[in-house]
Amino acid sequence: MRREQWGEELLFCWWLLGGAVSGQVHAGNCRQVPAGRCSLWPGACWGLRYLARCMLGVVGRCMLGVGQCVPPACGAGGAETPAPTAVPHTMPATCSACGASPAALRRPKTGHALCRACFLAAFEEETHQAIVAGRLFRPGETVAIGASGGKDSTVLAHLLQLLDQRHGYGLRLLLLSVDEGIAGYRDASLAAVRRHQRRSGLPLHVVSYRQLYGWSMDRIARHLGPRNNCTFCGVFRRQALDRGALLMGADKIATGHNADDVAETVLMNFLRGDVGRLRRGAGAGPAGGEGAVPRCKPLRHAYEKEIVLYAYFQGLDYFSTECVYAPQAYRGYARALLKELEAARPSAVADLGHSGERLSLRSDLRMPARGTCQRCGYVASQPLCKACVLLEGLDRGLPKLGIGKHRRLRDKLRDGQPLTQEERRRLGAPDEEEPPEEQEPRGELGTDEEPGGRRELRGPRDLDF
Repeated sequence: MRREQWGEELLFCWWLLGGAVSGQVHAGNCRQVPAGRCSLWPGACWGLRYLARCMLGVVGRCMLGVGQCVPPACGAGGAETPAPTAVPHTMPATCSACGASPAALRRPKTGHALCRACFLAAFEEETHQAIVAGRLFRPGETVAIGASGGKDSTVLAHLLQLLDQRHGYGLRLLLLSVDEGIAGYRDASLAAVRRHQRRSGLPLHVVSYRQLYGWSMDRIARHLGPRNNCTFCGVFRRQALDRGALLMGADKIATGHNADDVAETVLMNFLRGDVGRLRRGAGAGPAGGEGAVPRCKPLRHAYEKEIVLYAYFQGLDYFSTECVYAPQAYRGYARALLKELEAARPSAVADLGHSGERLSLRSDLRMPARGTCQRCGYVASQPLCKACVLLEGLDRGLPKLGIGKHRRLRDKLRDGQPLTQEERRRLGAPDEEEPPEEQEPRGELGTDEEPGGRRELRGPRDLDF
């Protein structure tokens, strides 16, 4: 069927149906119709049936790939040119590595067709080489694995336990989870973490925002609104991982950041002009990170798609639902851009990660000096760390105090000067005072003498502002 032919028929049906509806409306015939009868004329009912049949025919032809509508060719007699037939992308019959078993997948990272056994062996060997080349661990270290219940942390915990037994790393592995207090999301993910813990036998420790800060993410979102929730959650989670690792006596924290995560971080920091995080955000080794406990990313060269394939072939149980506050995050825009770049050039993910590693800055570039927070003792480049500033804003009923460029207002509060109503509104103060919510008691977060000669790290709420 030519495009003009079925297009005219659809327009005719639409005109007929619209005329019937407008005729009923102008006639004032809006009464309720008994069951089994139609309020439109019989011609409109026929038009609906014909429209549905025509649309189903068009959709069916498009799905079957036959009779596709193309413009008539410019030639003698105006003969129609048949639509080009798509050539299917076939996979080789046998594995390109062993040459014996049938291929089960084509690797998104390299494009090689591999069987299940060869893919698992290649993925595990690449992770082992990344650990050895980066000198991520030393024998006898205690490593806390950041376990969220998702695919990345589940695969990381499985791989570290497997490779430690296979290659004799000599590590003491622990699982560390953070409960942000997100109803309907974190409960289910922690259940997946506990199922993995029972399967692997690794010790598990859970720290919560309520215990550390006296706030849950759901309560913060009610005060803050739909935006900037990920700013609070990211700052609190980084500090919570460090505090949990110190409580467990861990020497390092291993996170499940993959190549896609690293590339997204490089893109975000570049777009924001954050030179400090660009310099230290893409590293894989223990020097990377900005917390009190060194961190490492053993999966930083693994593509997200391959991690999903590895979890599927190994039958790992993980949680895959997105956080309810994630759609408002700035990272989503970087992720969408990265997916478009990867579709055009699959190596773009790895190239961005390598660019972040090899980024060179001028020698005279001034970087913020890293010190300690005057309130909690955490790593900070200002008198107060970011977590303490955010908490101060929440406690004062000004949730946006630590977000954006409000240094003048923060200095004004520090000097004891009152804020105007307009200034309070800019900082997110509610129009009406809300009744105070009951806070759960916070547990002990540290001692003055940490084991192994660690520096003092007090709780973020132990001192006055």
